[in-house]
Amino acid sequence: MNAEVVILLVVFAGLMLLNVPIAFCIGIATIATIATLGDVPTGYVVAQRLSTGISSFPLLAIPFFVLSGVLMGDGGMARRLMEFASSLVGRFPGGLAYVNTLSCMLFGAVSGSAAAAVSSIGGFMIPQMVEKGYKREFAVALTCTSATTGLLIPPSNIMIVFAVVSGNVSVAALFLAGVIPGLLVGLALMAASFVTLHFLAPPAARAAAREAAAKAAAHSTTAPSIITAFVRAIPSLLLVVVVLGGILGGLFSATEASAIAVAYCLVLSMFFYREVKLAALPDIFLRAAKTTSVVMILVGASQAMSWVLAYERIPQLVSEAMLTLSANPIVVLLLINVLLLVVGTFMDMTPAVLIFTPIFLPVVLGLGMDPVHFGIVIIANLCIGLCTPPVGTCLFLGCGVGNTTIARVVPSAIPFFVAMLIALLAITYIPALSLFLPRLLDLM
Repeated sequence: MNAEVVILLVVFAGLMLLNVPIAFCIGIATIATIATLGDVPTGYVVAQRLSTGISSFPLLAIPFFVLSGVLMGDGGMARRLMEFASSLVGRFPGGLAYVNTLSCMLFGAVSGSAAAAVSSIGGFMIPQMVEKGYKREFAVALTCTSATTGLLIPPSNIMIVFAVVSGNVSVAALFLAGVIPGLLVGLALMAASFVTLHFLAPPAARAAAREAAAKAAAHSTTAPSIITAFVRAIPSLLLVVVVLGGILGGLFSATEASAIAVAYCLVLSMFFYREVKLAALPDIFLRAAKTTSVVMILVGASQAMSWVLAYERIPQLVSEAMLTLSANPIVVLLLINVLLLVVGTFMDMTPAVLIFTPIFLPVVLGLGMDPVHFGIVIIANLCIGLCTPPVGTCLFLGCGVGNTTIARVVPSAIPFFVAMLIALLAITYIPALSLFLPRLLDLM
């Protein structure tokens, strides 16, 4: 390992330990490393990579999808999706747990934001579950883990980021590739809820789950209520049809679909549901702009770091080193997953994708792995990091919404972590889960 790489790692790690925002960790470490190269104009390279890094047509979709997600959260869509989910699975023992997961999956499918799902779904479901006798920590853990399904079920901002940084991956193919894995993770979490509530929970908690299910069966799961809930949720669910149908039908690109999603959500929230007033729009636009600015700074800074990594041939060296350890694809993919799981515990998803995609992509391509499949694997892997300390964004947010602490929630989250790990292994070693739909529709 040469001196420049050591400088990059030391400065980056040191700034992270000082709790400097990750975008500035990346940028400052990059500047410090380029300055030691001697024959490279530091200011020019950094400025050029920052500007060109975000000058990408697919990246224009991010601010629009972020804005549409905020509009969905404020516009009453989350509540209607929860009512529909409750009408479907609320009658089963432990039904509120399944309603929570299914609501997060539905909301994720229309918003693409895990944080929005935790806030919108958790703000309603966690108090409801606690009131019905579920353990608070269980409700928070379930919400935090279920919210991550929205990053696999399209549309998803992180898929757009991966497509940009990988260079040659279709956003439409990624969107479609995430459908089955997202459903798989959701079903795995429901299975973990079933096992926890029926075999691991104390007798009092099991009795509370049965009582809540009996009430739901008596009042909210008759055929008319299911139909009514579905009809109320149709306008929200149609967003997925509009976005994916338009992309797959060739009517518009993924970037253009994001703008259409904003227009659709604006009309739905202001004129159909009438839950967003004109006076609320400036605050909504400001919140969306803040989120977008964080993502764009990360993308620009990471593109500068990617230039340094390419200049020092880090991806090639990592690829050679890993293939030297083993040429067995099973072993290499397992090693990559372990490394990403560790990374996910202290780094947020977007910077992790931006930093490690250029490093690991050459490795998996050398093994013959499809880049679309790898994109789903890396996203599914880092979803687990959103729920694990010390930097689990969803975990912190869920604890705030649920009025509890991380130390209390983590033990309750262990069955859900296990379920997500099992789903991750299936997604990693069964490529058809990711590639079946894109190949079926001739997107690959």
